Amino acid sequence: MSILQEILDWTTTIPAWQSDAVARLLAKQALDAGDIDDLFALLKSGHGINDEKGRTPRILTADQIPAPAKNSSQVTLLAIKNLVNVNAIAENGRLPIAPIGLSIIYGDNGSGKSGYSRVLKRACRARDQTEQILPDANLPPGKAGQPQAAFEIAVDGNAKEVAWVMGKHAPSELSALSIFDTRCARAYLDNEDDFSYVPYGLDVFEGLAKLCKQLKAMLDAEHAQFSADVTAFVPLHGDTAVGKLIAALSAKTAPALVQSLATLTPEEQAQHIELEKSLKENNPKEKAAQLRATSKRVASIASAAITKGELVAQAVVLKLKALADSYRAAKEAAALAAAQFKEGDNLLPGTGGEAWRELFEAAQKFAVESHPGRTFPDLGDEAQCPLCQQPLAEGAKRLLRFQEFVQQEAEKTVQLRKAALAELYTPFGKNVLTLALDDVTYGEIEVLDQPLAVETRAFEKALTEHQKVVIAAANSNIWEGAAREIPSPAARLKLLADRLNAEAETLDKASDEKARAVLLKTFSELDARVKLGAVKDSVITAVNRLTHQAKLASCHASVKTNAISLKSSELTEKIVSNDLAAALTAEFKALGVGALNVSLKSRGDKGKALHKLKLELAQVKNPGEILSEGEQRAIAIGSFLAEIGLGGGKGGVIFDDPVSSLDHRRRERVAQRLALEASKRQVIIFTHDIYFLNILAEMAKKAEVPVMTQSLERRPQGYGVASADLPFEGMNVKQRVGWLKNQQQAIAKVHKLGDEPEHRKLTGDAYTRLRITWERAVEEVLLRQVVLRFRKGVETQRLAGVVVDDNDYAVIDSAMAKCSNYAHDKALEGGVAMPDPDELLADIQNLDDWRAKTHERSEATAKSRK
Repeated sequence: MSILQEILDWTTTIPAWQSDAVARLLAKQALDAGDIDDLFALLKSGHGINDEKGRTPRILTADQIPAPAKNSSQVTLLAIKNLVNVNAIAENGRLPIAPIGLSIIYGDNGSGKSGYSRVLKRACRARDQTEQILPDANLPPGKAGQPQAAFEIAVDGNAKEVAWVMGKHAPSELSALSIFDTRCARAYLDNEDDFSYVPYGLDVFEGLAKLCKQLKAMLDAEHAQFSADVTAFVPLHGDTAVGKLIAALSAKTAPALVQSLATLTPEEQAQHIELEKSLKENNPKEKAAQLRATSKRVASIASAAITKGELVAQAVVLKLKALADSYRAAKEAAALAAAQFKEGDNLLPGTGGEAWRELFEAAQKFAVESHPGRTFPDLGDEAQCPLCQQPLAEGAKRLLRFQEFVQQEAEKTVQLRKAALAELYTPFGKNVLTLALDDVTYGEIEVLDQPLAVETRAFEKALTEHQKVVIAAANSNIWEGAAREIPSPAARLKLLADRLNAEAETLDKASDEKARAVLLKTFSELDARVKLGAVKDSVITAVNRLTHQAKLASCHASVKTNAISLKSSELTEKIVSNDLAAALTAEFKALGVGALNVSLKSRGDKGKALHKLKLELAQVKNPGEILSEGEQRAIAIGSFLAEIGLGGGKGGVIFDDPVSSLDHRRRERVAQRLALEASKRQVIIFTHDIYFLNILAEMAKKAEVPVMTQSLERRPQGYGVASADLPFEGMNVKQRVGWLKNQQQAIAKVHKLGDEPEHRKLTGDAYTRLRITWERAVEEVLLRQVVLRFRKGVETQRLAGVVVDDNDYAVIDSAMAKCSNYAHDKALEGGVAMPDPDELLADIQNLDDWRAKTHERSEATAKSRK
């Protein structure tokens, strides 16, 4: 099992925030302030401290690290293609990779090379994934989708295609490929406060231990910040519920209990006031008698308010209105009947009306005395009229008609409804609605409850005014606003009376020693609660601070490094061996830093598994101070190669600009080492260094390793377009001649179109390139690569085929002189006309003919000499 797989399994046994920290440490070289802030919040939230940002741990998962290597399987990368939404790289492109040997991908700055390397890091689950993959900046916002790519691979010779999409799990097969780049290099170097080499993966424990130390300091600082001063609450101590609560104030104290004790009901507040007054009273019995007398008067007013209020209550008024309405309706019906009664008779106005009816009823009563033995109105024709006292004659019949009219149903109804109305209306108008609220009683109520006294007096006045309104409404039949309720103070008056009685009872008890002791106890509890209410917020704040401190204290167990050191030591025992030390020493020697040796001394120190990198120097210092940047890079490459060599996997390795900061001598060593590695496994190298490209090709040729070269270019369809043609500087003489011939054709077209300025520019550039091709031809063709610029050695064995005669001198001198005359458009300065395309082609062909003849001659000479 690999180190990373061991770490993944271990993270299932540690707190979630630590797993998140491990994931971050594997993804970047060092944690920044934002990471530390996040992890501190996650540590605290794991112990019950709320995070306002709502952050949750993102634990390490299997898809974040390379899948377990299968030593029996070999994964080969064949091509990267169909990059979408990756920088401005052209879509639907394909970058082929040699299945064996060495693949060199050259890309100058701005060619799209970094886009490919970033995709590879993500897809192959490389450790460094900090560089963002951005969409084409020229696309409108919202148009770019998720970066994605396809990979042609072979697993044990079986071809297949896998897809990668940003944000989704990378294909497990691709994690068999190992990636080295500039950022990964630093992971193998200085570890800040020691001089140790730490195998890839084990440095996570050091980073985690360092983080724990930082978090512990942050916990201590916050713990001190949240200290609570409870001395201010000492006056609340005592033999009460509040006193006991405050004396034992701690993180376990429930804020809800503090809130409950500090909150008194209105009844409790009143009781507190009553007890305070009662317990301070000098003559409680006399005071109790006074209170009872006042209570009785107030109760009487309350009772009167209820009684008087009921007399003009809304229900009474509505009933009175209903009776009045009913009476008026009956009167209207009787009036109609009276009108019909008078029809056809010559009767006086008002006959059948109310006055007439009263006159008729009076006559009826008088007839009882004036006509004894007769029944009114049947008095007989000869009898005298009770009203005019003239003979009735024909009037006797009229009296009978009058009686019949009066006895009709409408008249009866009127009389009944009038009586019903009078039964309610008459006493309503006679009601006396005063409450008997004399000035003495008013003054007593005013002292106890001034608003209540005012309200009671206003209520008394309102009753009488309302009575008048109702009487006026009954007379006018305008009832708007008459039927309404008048707010009564009766309930509050009764409460006041009850309170006065309660105070009187309390005063009675206060005069008794035993009862007084009980009251004192009750008062003490209530008084303590009142005082707690005054500082309640401060007490709750103190409790919250104590609770926060307790939670912070519980976090300390999670930042101990014992388990980290233990696991680091355990993995160190598995990883560090004589084989690793030997492999490292061998790699360092091959890369020119052979003075460095790796010891096997190890120790656990706060999560660090240290394997000392000993320098054979008089004075021991930090490697970063002693070694050059190039030496440090060489150490990094050596460490990388040593680890993958001992890993047992057969997957390919990818290098992104491995020789940055290296001098030309160390570049040769790296090139030689990588060419050797390419004889064992697939090696893919991205570089922008044309010199390094040439050295790699030369070293691969020496090692008899197949080489595929590709270049990435910017073309109209976008960046990162793959081409089998290398840049001009990376071509050999034969390839350069082919390039110049193609360029001559383009110049001929421009010349034919008559674009003279462009023709001069392109022709001058062509002669510049022709000139440097002659220079290269001297090294490569004439001198058979015996001496090459920037190569430290002279290959004397190649002298076997070297022949230089006068003709060579003449041809080269003439050609170089002509090229120099036209290079950089000097023809304008010297007044010399620029050659036409045919002359340029002849000069190119001259070089090609000389190259072919010289190569043939050199081969024959070498054969004859050997």
